[in-house]
Amino acid sequence: MTKLEELIIKRIQETGPISISTFMRECLLHPKYGFYTQRDVLGSDGDFITSPEISQMFGEILGLCLAQYWIDLNRPDRFALVELGPGNGTLMLDILRAGSSVNGFIDACKIYLVEASSKLKRQQQKKLSPFNVNWITDDLLLPKIPTFFIANEFFDALPVKQYQRENDLWYEIQVGLKNAQLSLSMSQLPSNHPELETRFKDCVTGDLVEISDDALRISNLIGQIINNEGGCALIIDYGDWHSLGSTLQAVKSHKFAKIFDRPGEVDLTCHVDFEALARNSGCAYSRLTAQGVFLERLGISDRANLLLKNSKPEYKHSIISAHRRLTHPDEMGTLFKVLGLFSKDQNSPAGLIK
Repeated sequence: MTKLEELIIKRIQETGPISISTFMRECLLHPKYGFYTQRDVLGSDGDFITSPEISQMFGEILGLCLAQYWIDLNRPDRFALVELGPGNGTLMLDILRAGSSVNGFIDACKIYLVEASSKLKRQQQKKLSPFNVNWITDDLLLPKIPTFFIANEFFDALPVKQYQRENDLWYEIQVGLKNAQLSLSMSQLPSNHPELETRFKDCVTGDLVEISDDALRISNLIGQIINNEGGCALIIDYGDWHSLGSTLQAVKSHKFAKIFDRPGEVDLTCHVDFEALARNSGCAYSRLTAQGVFLERLGISDRANLLLKNSKPEYKHSIISAHRRLTHPDEMGTLFKVLGLFSKDQNSPAGLIK
């Protein structure tokens, strides 16, 4: 039993069951025992690997996409570039390197990172040391200038609450105790979360839905900024247009685990409900697009071929493998989706369709 598990059990014994959202937040971000505060979790030696660590091509393609949008906005002399959940800083570094090929883009760029982990902040600071970087909270207090957001595997890590329909009422699924062990159970009293009112039409008794209050709040803030100041957002994650059923999952050392296995030492995520993000943003949004399709539209195959042409023989296999992993339907190509947000008087970012 981990120290964090002991603390959570003690809390439940003293005050009663907690929401899945509270459990996830403690497991991921507890200041001493949380998953993101204890160790290096990214990369082949960590617990999972994200697209920027697979290949520089991913960040370069996104950087050129954002640079094109900056051009489409008539090259504003100041704009904010905001990454939510920037990991170890690799994606932002690749974006900035690609963006530097577009005259004026870097000079106009003000960089902001939204990061809750002090450990990851130190890694970001080191990797992005050549640039003037600002760290902000997810309240998104930013200057009133055009703003470009990038969120790669950010929303899947935000805590969710789960609700189950029983006849005409909803009941929250909570984390409680059974035989002194962590266990899921249904609340005794019905819940009245406002988002649940819209789910009666597509759910029947026994159906379960997930709602992330943090995701709703942050997507609404992003939409307000884009509508008021101009800009766009690229949201890349696994999930689908409409959520139904439990998608809560745990990962440890690149393998699936049980959600109550050693709390604080496994990653907890949920599939993203892209429909909720899009509609809650209040701004225009693109069609949900498979990551592979999006990257191919932006020319990742041409970039891979150029790298192959200029690379040493011993690197060619890794380039081919990375391209396949990012784009192929059997790899990350269809599992991961891309959603674009933008103001209603603008077009969608390149690679996406209204």
